[in-house]
Amino acid sequence: MKTPLSPDDPTQQQYEVRFDWGREGLRSIAHGAGAIVVIDAISFTTTVQMGVALGLQVQPYAGLRHEAEAADAAGEFADARLAGRRGSPGVSLSPSSMTEQNVSAFGAQRAVVPSLNGSRLTTLAAGYGVPVLAASLRNRTAVARWILDYQESLGHRAMVAVVAAGETRTDETVRFAVEDLLTAGAVIDALGKIGIDACSPEAAAACAAYTGLERGIRHMFTASVSGGELLKDAQGDDIAVAYQTDVSTAVPVLVDGVFTDASPAAVAARVAS
Repeated sequence: MKTPLSPDDPTQQQYEVRFDWGREGLRSIAHGAGAIVVIDAISFTTTVQMGVALGLQVQPYAGLRHEAEAADAAGEFADARLAGRRGSPGVSLSPSSMTEQNVSAFGAQRAVVPSLNGSRLTTLAAGYGVPVLAASLRNRTAVARWILDYQESLGHRAMVAVVAAGETRTDETVRFAVEDLLTAGAVIDALGKIGIDACSPEAAAACAAYTGLERGIRHMFTASVSGGELLKDAQGDDIAVAYQTDVSTAVPVLVDGVFTDASPAAVAARVAS
C-alpha cells in the first residue's frame, strides 16, 4: 500500500525545474531549490509585475485582507501604504489599477498588497532564504533570463521551484486554476528555450499544457472559472492584462520582504555574503 506523502516530504529533488501547487506544494519542492518562482496569474503576480515595472515597490502581506486593514489602522506599515481591494479606485490588487497615473498619485513608494493566494504563498516562500520571483505571462521570458543570469553570477546551477498558487476555497483547500497552470507552463517553456530544461514530469506536463494551448490563451483565461468570476464583477480589464505575453522585461524579486527590480548579480552577491 502506498504511503501518503506529507507536505514536508521533499519531492522532484533530482530535477532542475520542478512544479507543484499552493503552499503545500511549495513545502515539498522548495527543499534544495536555488530560486522560487511564484505564480498567481489573476491577479497577484501580474499586479506585482506591473507595479514594479512602474517603479513601485510591492510588499506582500502574510495574512488576510481584514488583518492588513487592522495593521494599517495601527500604523504598522510605516512609510508604506495599503493598496485597495480589487476594483477599488487607485492602486489596488487589480492588475489594471497599475497605471502611471495611479502609481504617481499613490503617495508612497511601497504598497502593501494582501491577497488570498499569491501574497500568502510569497511570504511562505521567503522563508526558504533563496530569491523569490513574481512571474506572469507578461514577463515569463524575462524571468527565465533572470534565472539564467543569476546562475551565471553564482557560478553554478540553481534548482528552480515553480509554484502555482491556485485559488483558495473557503475551507482553505486549493482549487485548480487553469490560468496559473498555463502561466507556470509558459515560464517552464521559456526556461527550456534558454537551456534550463531538466524538468520533472510535473513541470514537463505544465509546459506541454502551455505549448499545446498557447494559441487559445486569451480564451482560456477569459473562459476559466476565475475569468468568469471577474467578468461577472465587470473586471474584465484584469483578465486582458494578465494574458498579454512577453510584453515586459521587469522581474520582481523579493528583497528584504519587498518586491523590487533587483539585478541577478546584486542578488547573487547578497546570497554569497
